[in-house]
Amino acid sequence: MLKFNVTTKILIGLILGVFVGLLFTSAPDAAKTYIKPFGDLFLNLIKMIIVPLVLSSLVVGAASTGDVRKLGRIGAKTMAYYLLTTAFAVTLGLILGNILDPGMGMTLPQDAKVEVKQAPSVVETLLNIVPTNPVKAMAEANMLQIIVFAIFLGIAITFIGEKGKPVLNFFDSLAEISYKIVGIIMEYAPIGVFALIVPVVAANGPSVLLPLLKVIITVYLGCALHAALVYSSLVSIFARISPIRFFRGAAPAILMAFTTSSSSATLPVSMEVTEKNLGVPKSIGSFVLPLGATINMDGTALYQGVSALFVAQVFGINLSLSQQLVIILTATLASIGTAGVPGAGLIMLTMVLQSVGLPMEGIALIAGIDRILDMARTSINVTGDIAGSVVVAATEKELNRT
Repeated sequence: MLKFNVTTKILIGLILGVFVGLLFTSAPDAAKTYIKPFGDLFLNLIKMIIVPLVLSSLVVGAASTGDVRKLGRIGAKTMAYYLLTTAFAVTLGLILGNILDPGMGMTLPQDAKVEVKQAPSVVETLLNIVPTNPVKAMAEANMLQIIVFAIFLGIAITFIGEKGKPVLNFFDSLAEISYKIVGIIMEYAPIGVFALIVPVVAANGPSVLLPLLKVIITVYLGCALHAALVYSSLVSIFARISPIRFFRGAAPAILMAFTTSSSSATLPVSMEVTEKNLGVPKSIGSFVLPLGATINMDGTALYQGVSALFVAQVFGINLSLSQQLVIILTATLASIGTAGVPGAGLIMLTMVLQSVGLPMEGIALIAGIDRILDMARTSINVTGDIAGSVVVAATEKELNRT
């Protein structure tokens, strides 16, 4: 009897889902009614374990570190990594947008409308990081607030010594139980992936995709180049890991991100593969990965660069070099400013367009294919999280290369 690893199982589910989705292009409602619920069940199972997994592993990691300065150092490295790779991603998106001209020949529909949401202020964002009610933060799966609470809890456990051991042992046991539950859920992954991808392909058949094929190709090409140039170089230079080994180890999480279009839903898989396949210790992975799932938006930033030029080209507006530099700065800072906000990608795009005076109506053109683009950019976001955890672990001399 043939036995397949997790990557192969997910890939089989993905390929079958695309094939069956094409058969359902004439009946997308049927795919949504009869197949999508199995995918929703898979997402619910994943979401069920996210909070206990992140909370327990981060508490154990912070308590095991026992050094506030070390946590600060890891945090500084993580933030620097995310900001630099995000800036490079949006720059790459602008370069490809200038070369491939994805908006040339497109016209805006007469009834195109878009609802613009306001981004929170910087002060509001910073204040919202600290939870007023940790239980509410866990109920709402607010990752940034859970991270802050878990770090405080872990450090406090270390400070009180022996009296904190029972609580530490509890969270240690909870972390191991959470990992086991993730393993059980992943047995259902091929069916879940299949059921998630079929309605997406059915709803976005050739008639929807072909008119905007140039935009899709530009975004997907940019994501592939970013992974090949940036992440391959970083893991090779800092961690001395071959890119082939890195992408093979990260493959289950990348495929999961592509299917679910959710960094948070992929988080349990990301945490598992970074530890088991790439040798990142829990103390680092449990900090870097949840933070990255919230604020690291390399793929989204690249998409912003392409989309900004796309909108400018549709309206016949030439963006100067200085305006494109403003886009780079805005998209990089917006990735932090919109952290943890629902619909962060759209909010980021409105901020980017407003920063250089581009019309908001242009967003309506790409709204129809946003799910297709979201699959690629989420995959890159997750890949960047995993690469970041490997790089930080290597610089802390804690990466297990064996």
